[in-house]
Amino acid sequence: MSDLIAITYKDDTSASAALNKLSRLQKEHVITLEDAAVANMNEKGKVKVKQTLEAQHTGSLAGWGFFWGFLIGLLFGGPLIWGLLTALLGGIIGKTTDLGIDNKFIKEVGNSLEPGQSALFILVIEVTPDKVLPHLEKFGGTVYQTSLSKEDEEKLQKALGHEQVKEAAGESLDVEGA
Repeated sequence: MSDLIAITYKDDTSASAALNKLSRLQKEHVITLEDAAVANMNEKGKVKVKQTLEAQHTGSLAGWGFFWGFLIGLLFGGPLIWGLLTALLGGIIGKTTDLGIDNKFIKEVGNSLEPGQSALFILVIEVTPDKVLPHLEKFGGTVYQTSLSKEDEEKLQKALGHEQVKEAAGESLDVEGA
């Protein structure tokens, strides 16, 4: 099972920089991310969300939806037009499927930011903490919410250099030991 981690930052660049570092660490196979996103609150109070991995997965789902819809339409619908219509429907269903981190949660946290602040959301499948945490230290940040065990959450917060850990905001998140 994946662990959700949401970290807030006092500036608008740290979340993106931390995500870039995590992407490089993923190439070194010390962390495996299922999904990741960054939310920034601009000076006008508008939240901008940048999804990273979900776009790849939903694009893949849309392709498979198109393929299976086309195949089923041709087998059972007969004419080419039915094959194309079911393929289009399969593609739409694949494209609208929400995978990974809940978009509503990202928007909710993004709306809680002050102008000029940012948040990083990562869904971690596997991690080697002693190889990843030292790289995250330089970005600082405050743990907003996590599904990590209390012990692992405290280690993460300590690595980020803060004393307080904000309590989990959502009731829909299952909190388990890592």
